[in-house]
This record gives sequence, C-alpha cells and structure tokens, in this order.
Amino acid sequence: MIQVRNIRKSFGSLEVLKGIDLEIERGKVVSIVGASGAGKTTLLQIMGTLDKADSGSVIIDGVDVMKLSDAKRSAFRNKHMGFVFQFHQLLPEFTALENVMMPALIGGTSRSEAKKRAEELLAFMGLSERASHKPNELSGGEKQRVAVARALVNKPDVVFADEPSGSLDTQNKQELHRLFFDLRDRMGQTFVIVTHDEQLADLADRKICMRDGLIELQQSSSRP
Repeated sequence: MIQVRNIRKSFGSLEVLKGIDLEIERGKVVSIVGASGAGKTTLLQIMGTLDKADSGSVIIDGVDVMKLSDAKRSAFRNKHMGFVFQFHQLLPEFTALENVMMPALIGGTSRSEAKKRAEELLAFMGLSERASHKPNELSGGEKQRVAVARALVNKPDVVFADEPSGSLDTQNKQELHRLFFDLRDRMGQTFVIVTHDEQLADLADRKICMRDGLIELQQSSSRP
C-alpha cells in the first residue's frame, strides 16, 4: 500500500534520513521506534505529505505523492490520510462533533453527511454523550479519542500517528492502544505509529527500529 524508496532528507548540513526503503501493507498496525533524532517523525511527515524529501519517492496506492502539485497533494492528503498527534490539536472553539466533522467539510462532504459520519464515529468511540462538549470540557483520553475519530471521518487509507499516547496516563494509553487494534480488526484500518511506548510498539503487526537516519531492524509480531 505504501512504498518508500530511497528517501533522503537534510536540514542544512544535518542529514536526517539517509536513504530509507520501506513497504507497509494495508490493514496493518506498524510502529516506528528509535532514539530521539533517529528520523522517525521526519519519515512519518514525509510519508504523510506534511514535509518533502530531498530525493526518493513515496507511492501510496500507486500514486507518487511527491510528484503531485501542492494543491493536489493537499487534496490527496485530506481524502486518503488521517493524522493523530500527541497533543490532540483539536480546535478549542468547536465541539467534539464539529472537530470530527471538520476534515469532511473541508473535503467537500455535505454538512448532513459529515454530521452523520461524525456521530457514528463518536458513538463507536463511546463519546456520544460528549459530542456537544468543547475540548476544555473533555479529559485527555476523551480528547485523543475525538482526535482518532477526526482522523477517520474521511475513511482514509492510512492513519499516521505521532506519539499518540505520549500525553496520556497508563489507563488511557491502554484504552487507546486497544482502540487502534479494534479499528484494524473491524475496519481494516492501516496505522503507522511513531512511538516511544515499547508496549504499543511491541503489539504492532510490524515494528521498525530506526537509528541515525536508517532502518536498523524490522520485526514482525508473533501474535496470531
């Protein structure tokens, strides 16, 4: 589903990615781990078209996203990708429901259809009774589940998550981790997750270990 070929990226004289080759299958949870500075987040942002590589290619469902114009790349990202970040990045002036609807409205979905899809996702997350609440009225775990619902509202091919459980307590971390695998099992959702959480990394279908801008090791899960 995702094919990364010889991706290189430098910031000034610092080479952050030194020729990354990677393939990610549909319907898998893939974790990316490594020490700070290994290049994990930079790789995630390039795969998610939030940043550009200096060279190489990123092909998603047969489309070389690096060759798209800025406008077409933005439209492709909105339709085919979802994002979950460590600190939620919910819009504070909008309710949970409105936050989830936002990517669908940006993508041109009618308000009624966006609302229906958002309500279904919030119900799936166990948040129906919190739909009218604004982010400052939600717990950390609730905010992150709203963020996951927002990432899924356009039925993306892949969800990219950067330290999604990094700001959560132990119980909410475990609930979020279970949610990712439940979504994989029920919806065939693909997740690519950068994490320092070894528990989540080890649960993934595939664990990719990075070091100094290169992939050092790949491990497949032994779980059934």
